[in-house]
Amino acid sequence: MARKQIVVIGLGRFGSSAVHTLYQMGHDVLGIDSDEVRVQELLGKATYSVRGDATSEAVLRELGVPNFDVGIVAIGSNIQANIMTTVLLKSFGLAQVVARATNALHGQTLERIGADQVVYPEQQMGLRVARNLFNPGVLEYMEVGANFGVSKLRLPDSMSQQTLKEAGLAGARDKYGLAVLAIRRGQKVIHLPAEEERLQPGDVLIIASETERLSKLFADQNGHRNSD
Repeated sequence: MARKQIVVIGLGRFGSSAVHTLYQMGHDVLGIDSDEVRVQELLGKATYSVRGDATSEAVLRELGVPNFDVGIVAIGSNIQANIMTTVLLKSFGLAQVVARATNALHGQTLERIGADQVVYPEQQMGLRVARNLFNPGVLEYMEVGANFGVSKLRLPDSMSQQTLKEAGLAGARDKYGLAVLAIRRGQKVIHLPAEEERLQPGDVLIIASETERLSKLFADQNGHRNSD
């Protein structure tokens, strides 16, 4: 993976998390916020972090932002500053600008002014909480399309020591109609496992499925536990 120069503007929970993760991935990351406390909290978790007004073209130019590869506008509470900063980053010609939106109208505005990607952290977190409430085995979920996504989930106890075929996870024509893309077993990852692969305690499954099919899997497992 090529090392990139990334600027993250707005160092609240979403922005600081993005900075820390990207820095750990080996990228050069500049964090900018108007709050000195937030800037200081990122010391050692970013390439460098500075206090500044990101709605000022002069400030961004002084920091060398026009030379960066990617810009992430993570400002959440001030929509005007969020939009102004996005416009500035696009005017600099950055290869990719990702902007945080707080609602649909805000997101549509960001798309119209040229944001390459719009994210809704609060909405996505709400979806994750709602899904995990009824599917507690799901560790992560990525929505790919309407009613379809990729899930990372803990192996249900009742499936331990069964093959994928025996567990009903061998493919679209099997019991649950799920596609097991990979199994993480400790430090080992088994890609596109065969239907004869025997599941082990502690396995984590990466599954592509329709939402209702995943729900059926957990409903069956809950029923199995209740009958024990």
